Amino acid sequence: MPSRFAALLILLLPTASASAQIRHEIRVPDLPEFRTLVCDFHMHTVFSDGTVWPTVRIDEAWRTGLDAIALSDHIEFQPHAADIPTNHNRPFQLCEQRAKEHGLILIRAAEITRQTPPGHFNALFVNDVKPLETADFLEAVRQANQQGAFVFWDHHDWQGPEAGGWLDIHQQLLDGKLLHGLEVANAGNYFPRAHRWCLDKNLTMLGNSDIHPPDLRAESTSGDHRTCTLVFADGEGAEGIRQALVAGRTAVWFGDRVIGRREWLAPLFDACVEVDPPHLRAGNDVWVRVRNRSPFDLKLSRTAGSGPERIELPATTVSLLKIRLPENGTATEFAYTVDNFLIEPGIGLPVVHRLAQAD
Repeated sequence: MPSRFAALLILLLPTASASAQIRHEIRVPDLPEFRTLVCDFHMHTVFSDGTVWPTVRIDEAWRTGLDAIALSDHIEFQPHAADIPTNHNRPFQLCEQRAKEHGLILIRAAEITRQTPPGHFNALFVNDVKPLETADFLEAVRQANQQGAFVFWDHHDWQGPEAGGWLDIHQQLLDGKLLHGLEVANAGNYFPRAHRWCLDKNLTMLGNSDIHPPDLRAESTSGDHRTCTLVFADGEGAEGIRQALVAGRTAVWFGDRVIGRREWLAPLFDACVEVDPPHLRAGNDVWVRVRNRSPFDLKLSRTAGSGPERIELPATTVSLLKIRLPENGTATEFAYTVDNFLIEPGIGLPVVHRLAQAD
């Protein structure tokens, strides 16, 4: 006869199975001193020009492995106004409890939407969106900053290079400490100029989905994922993210590329890749196992020394490499460029590894 506990399990399992929500984690390694969070700070719902109810964005983010999101509905563009009341704070209010239930960090945000130039700007961490609804563009940005918002310029090139240039208005925002970051990638587009501007003007790099329709992915993979921002946080919750954004501790995951400053991409690569000591030597040939612990496919090109001319390390795999050492060599340095870890437009991350002596 089954125990009372077993009988209880039999009764509960059908209900539990029917209600379970499955999450497919995105396992980006942490850095030595920071926790890595996968974030999307730019998305839309039916409260502007999106096509889903706000709570759907919570379910999508949970299912596909995100850690934090911001619903950034347009303030000025309300195409569903005949059906949905214009209440800029309502999407956050509808989602706040659901985000807590899922353990997802939800950030109150809005998109200040003007003709390009000056363009579209997202304001994160606002307390009340309503004061940002003003005809004066600079005043809208000032109102966001007065609430302690982090403001970034969206998809600067979306209407072409000339319209998306760095103009006096953008310099005015920068000089007044009203602008804090730029999207270097948005949905399916990478903006090299924004990447360069972030480096030259000390602005934080972000990448976001700008999603409007439903996200139909069951999970995020190396070949199919949202454009998103990797945040290296040393605090908890939304405040930890805000501090990391202000400090510029971010990278951007766009397609098969990771984009950011060298100071963050170098430790990220080190956290992603583990090279075992050679486990076999025959003459000048050694065999080495290389682990890629990340969700990124890594592509390397040799720049000096020994080793294969090109190495590809698929996400979350172990690769077996056969390496020819120099004559009479017992150890050697390998110098490579990680072609899809971009520290500047068109420039990959340089890495060097000294191979341990083979047994």
